Amino acid sequence: MAAAAEKKQWLSVLALAVGAFIFNTTEFIPIALLSDIGATFAMPPTQTGIMITVYAWIVALLSLPLMLLTCHFERRKLLLLLFALFTAGHVLSFIAWNFNVLLVSRVVIALTHAVFWSITASLAVRVAPKGKGNQALGLLSTGTVMAMVLGIPLGRVIGQQLGWQVSLLMIGVCAGGVMAVLAKTLPPLPSVNSGSLASLPLLVKRKNLLLLYGFTVLMITAHFTAYSYIEPFVVKAGGFAPGQVTLVLGLYGLAGFAASYIFGKWFARFSKPFFLGAAGTIALCTLLLLPFAGSVYLIYLTAFCWGVAIAVISLAMISKVLAFASDATDVASAIYSGLYNVGIGGGALLGHYVTLWFGLDRVGFAGALLAAGAVVLGWVLVKRADFAGS
Repeated sequence: MAAAAEKKQWLSVLALAVGAFIFNTTEFIPIALLSDIGATFAMPPTQTGIMITVYAWIVALLSLPLMLLTCHFERRKLLLLLFALFTAGHVLSFIAWNFNVLLVSRVVIALTHAVFWSITASLAVRVAPKGKGNQALGLLSTGTVMAMVLGIPLGRVIGQQLGWQVSLLMIGVCAGGVMAVLAKTLPPLPSVNSGSLASLPLLVKRKNLLLLYGFTVLMITAHFTAYSYIEPFVVKAGGFAPGQVTLVLGLYGLAGFAASYIFGKWFARFSKPFFLGAAGTIALCTLLLLPFAGSVYLIYLTAFCWGVAIAVISLAMISKVLAFASDATDVASAIYSGLYNVGIGGGALLGHYVTLWFGLDRVGFAGALLAAGAVVLGWVLVKRADFAGS
């Protein structure tokens, strides 16, 4: 009986991890399909990139308000409602007859995303077998990594063969499957330790946390200034074939596995050099995009190193958020998720204007400039006496 109950618990955790895979895949899948979406609606890919910004900024602005609004909802029912709306949003994406309808569908999906990532980490720990919370978070992280390794490249392949609409529909179908599993395996989960508005004055007094939030916005903006347009960049600046573009995206995602291993093995002991090293690597990789564009193999290497660096810095940032706000993790995590998406949306928007004003081949230089600023801010943060011990 105990073994059967534990198996059911792990099945719930696995379903949440697959949910993480699905939610991250749908947020970033337009990056791999911008050219195809643009062609459908007779728009340049740099203009269709606004859908990345809209999605990210909805998550950024509404993560904390929606988390507080739903803080007393029973979690099982809330999750099932989120997956139902998420699935409906993807059906609307599939049938979108113009770009505005597609944007509306992305708004619906983004609203579910904002709540999902505010509550899922704590839920994974709650539903896991006793004493297995860290392993549950590891599975959740694996789901996130798999979005880059498998979800985005596979979505691009499906989009190339069957149309981008089918890629988005398949994400919705997978979400429906996860919803069915969660409906069968999750027990009732009353809301606990969700935080409140009273936590906010305490958090704004913590300098480490505020510096980390500032670093997050600057670094993620830098990253997505370049990465949001990596698909049209390697096609136009490097002359890459469709299969080579898919491999670039796959290597970037595959790097997440290496990053997870590196982070788990060494970050706790060498947090300062890892934090700054990952930030510096992002600055270097974005700087080298144009100089390396003429060589397929150098771009492959850059994509892999870049993927390792962004995965390490993302894991490091959320780890430090939880450490700096151990007494208000839900609220601090919701703010972090919102600010992360400020960076995603801001980067996609800035990259759009860089392509308009200076040309698509300059997005790497713009990203590198911002990343250099983030490295300086990161240096200020890690030099604080209590950074490593948090």
